[in-house]
Amino acid sequence: MARSLHVRLDESSAAALDVVRAEGLTDSEAVRAALREAAERRRARSALRDEVRRLAADDADRDEMQLIREQMAELAPSRAD
Repeated sequence: MARSLHVRLDESSAAALDVVRAEGLTDSEAVRAALREAAERRRARSALRDEVRRLAADDADRDEMQLIREQMAELAPSRAD
């Protein structure tokens, strides 16, 4: 179902719309494209947060990361103080 939306743009939003419209889009096409892109970024960030939480709760993964850090520290050249 199509939905109509009316907005009042501030200066920075109007400038952002100009950037999106530079590809030859109408106002409506530009707003739809921007909304889809913003939604995709938010979904990606949400998925990343979920993955970070899952990894943080994974004891075996944390143990493996600690082992790798220790091995990397052993391989690193010693620093002169």
